[in-house]
Amino acid sequence: MTRLVIGLTGNIATGKSTILHYLAEKGASIVDADKLAHRVMEPGGTAYEAVVHSFGREILNEDNTINRKKLGDIVFSDTSALGRLEKLVHPKVFDLGNQEIENAQSPLVILEAIKLLEAGLMVTLCDEVWVVISSFASQLRRLMDNRGMDEAKAQRIIGIQPPQAAKVNQADRVIENNGALDDLYTQLDAIWVDLTRRYPVQMSALQVIGE
Repeated sequence: MTRLVIGLTGNIATGKSTILHYLAEKGASIVDADKLAHRVMEPGGTAYEAVVHSFGREILNEDNTINRKKLGDIVFSDTSALGRLEKLVHPKVFDLGNQEIENAQSPLVILEAIKLLEAGLMVTLCDEVWVVISSFASQLRRLMDNRGMDEAKAQRIIGIQPPQAAKVNQADRVIENNGALDDLYTQLDAIWVDLTRRYPVQMSALQVIGE
């Protein structure tokens, strides 16, 4: 099967999940790099031993699973620790992501990864890169309303992420999402029409599968 692979990225709380839902409803297969990262850091996963060795057994729960909150508290307050974790995890996520794309049932695959561009390897799997952007106020509101973060923590997490402009400069398409669903869906509908024009083989195959 000839597949069209779209890399979807954007900083935290830009609303990527809403876009993924739209594309899944259209019949796309979704590969979520964050979920892949969970899998490679599970006991027996390909990154588990290296992460535990690097960050210490104090990040473990009683059942020897990695306590993601403890690990998150470490890496989100120390950029060097975050970089160390990413060097351990990203190559393993790449290998698993490549495998998931090969096994996808749809000719359209969406690879969602917050560090798609920064990780380097993952972007090589993509035919197009879509970047979702939002205002600081929109990101802050989503983190506080949807994830229950206090304002100080939300601001800190937004602040340590790479500038959105750096992602935009590498994007094939930029989607602006500041909370108005009608505006977002108008953009996505237009992109869908253009995909049908640019990639007729894959998009025609997608339509056949959906019938």
